[in-house]
Amino acid sequence: MSELQDKVRKHTFDGIQEYDNKLPNWWLWTLYGAIIYALIYWLAVHTIAITRTPVEQLQVEMVAAAEEQLARAAEGGLSNESLALMSTIPDRMAEGKAIFLQYCVVCHTESGGGSVGPNLTDAYWIHGGDLMDQHRIVTNGVPAKGMAAWGNQLGPRRVEAVVAYVYTLRGSNVPGGKAPEGELYEEEATP
Repeated sequence: MSELQDKVRKHTFDGIQEYDNKLPNWWLWTLYGAIIYALIYWLAVHTIAITRTPVEQLQVEMVAAAEEQLARAAEGGLSNESLALMSTIPDRMAEGKAIFLQYCVVCHTESGGGSVGPNLTDAYWIHGGDLMDQHRIVTNGVPAKGMAAWGNQLGPRRVEAVVAYVYTLRGSNVPGGKAPEGELYEEEATP
């Protein structure tokens, strides 16, 4: 019997006889190569963490792009757009959250739901709802309402970080939050 001739197995299954042919070497080497590559990838990326996963690489690039865009926006001065852009940068949000938890929780609670100060998680704002209004309020305060001026104590960068963090609380409507105060603010859609 020749090596190239088909071999039939001796058993049958559901009345079907199967061929017992060897797989081609190119197919076997492709399979073995894929297995070896998967093991190396798993070790390098997930176990030893020599390199980042594609998702992590994308996140790093997105943050770098946001930082670059923020730097270009800063040349034109502070704006609603630049403050909103800060809310997409994880380092700025971590800084803003830390500042909020250190200075703002006394009046606004940890969730932003408000106690002495107003609820920061709803769509109602007492002194204006856009980010520049909030920046002005945090910087200069509202002495008539008991809101301290934080601009001199925190400095511009930290004020921007906390305003950007408060922007991320907007619309979360935490349960047990203070009743709405002020006027309904609807953010303008950007084209």
